[in-house]
Amino acid sequence: MQYIATRNSGAADVLFITNAEKPQPKSDEVLIRVHAAGINRPDILQRQGLYPAPADASLILGLEVAGEIADIGKDVTDWKIGDKVCALVNGGGYAEYAVAPAAQCLPIPTNFSFVQAAALPETFFTVWHNLFQRAQLKSGEILLVHGGTSGIGTTAIQLAIAFGVKVFATAGSQEKCKAIESLGALAINYREQDFVAEVKAQTQGQGVNVILDMVGGDYIQRNFSAAAKDGRIVNIAFLNGSKTELDLMPVMLKRLTLTGSTLRAQLPPIKAGIAQELKQHVWPLLDNQKIKPIIDSVFSFSDAAKAHERMESSQHIGKIILDLNL
Repeated sequence: MQYIATRNSGAADVLFITNAEKPQPKSDEVLIRVHAAGINRPDILQRQGLYPAPADASLILGLEVAGEIADIGKDVTDWKIGDKVCALVNGGGYAEYAVAPAAQCLPIPTNFSFVQAAALPETFFTVWHNLFQRAQLKSGEILLVHGGTSGIGTTAIQLAIAFGVKVFATAGSQEKCKAIESLGALAINYREQDFVAEVKAQTQGQGVNVILDMVGGDYIQRNFSAAAKDGRIVNIAFLNGSKTELDLMPVMLKRLTLTGSTLRAQLPPIKAGIAQELKQHVWPLLDNQKIKPIIDSVFSFSDAAKAHERMESSQHIGKIILDLNL
């Protein structure tokens, strides 16, 4: 099979196509003939040498794929050869074939293309786990999403609104704010507005119940100010850095919960549980087209470097996808 490798750690131009043997599925895995693969921020970090793959994971980049099952392990009973699936993989997605734990596969939603389906696993697993499992977000609450036009952000906005939550989201341009508003959220341009002041003004001074933050840095302290009493703050990335000086008194006075997680390091049973909840609660919304992934751009397999450059530009709105059929 062909796959995308890196000559060494560095800029996007270290990516190139080469050949290797097809991987073989373990007893609880499936082999997927990949038609499309999602680009994610951890791919960028791994390429740069800043986010090593776990010891038991493929060294090939790529955390989500969509395609057809080409082979199954001996203990797999839920899937058969030929089934069309999207899957959260533990690496290896930038390839013509990838293995995935059978429990991390989900059916491609009704009338979805492979490109659309490849945009689902990483963001939907992440958002569901952090907002609905960890933060216990529920109908009638108010959510603030930082990075509202990222793949995570656009997914979080849509899912929260679908479950009866009011959403604020931050972005850094008028174009991105319009995209946020088109999804039904209230946009805050962080270059022109103070998000703390804005959410306080819009909530009669109460603040928001849940904050999903991928920025970090000085946002951490400001999140304490923006949160309502008994608020929950979830950090899933630190684009502005993970180290900062904090005054933790608001955590005590407001009874705040500060938590966070990474998806790739989660144990297989946890990921399997997320998949089952997505199938039950979210996949019907996708099947009925009540929500859908926002696709920023699609690149051919040979243009993986350009896809990485697009993500690093931070100009994208939604997901960036590699289409192996282009």
